[in-house]
Amino acid sequence: MLFIEVKGKKIETNEEGFLINHEDWAKEVAVLLAKEEEGVEALTEDHWAVINYIRNYYLEKNLAPMVRKICKTTGFQLKYIYELFPSGPAKGACKVAGLPKPDGCV
Repeated sequence: MLFIEVKGKKIETNEEGFLINHEDWAKEVAVLLAKEEEGVEALTEDHWAVINYIRNYYLEKNLAPMVRKICKTTGFQLKYIYELFPSGPAKGACKVAGLPKPDGCV
């Protein structure tokens, strides 16, 4: 088992850095994952727009949204989402948002 530590709490992750339990997620967890997993030093309003959309969609439907839905809802082009999350919307953004690794994500 692998863990990250946030505010003295150990949070279990898989070998790729995805949270095992999405309920362990908090904004502080997102900040740590963004920095350690994506190399993003600070989360901007645009980062949070993507993160919040992905999390809310997942909590409502129990699956990650398709990439085109992320783009359409946020108004961001895919290229820009890759600038925000270098490993992409499926791997990077979902990881920072505390979701499990999406199906089909290599």
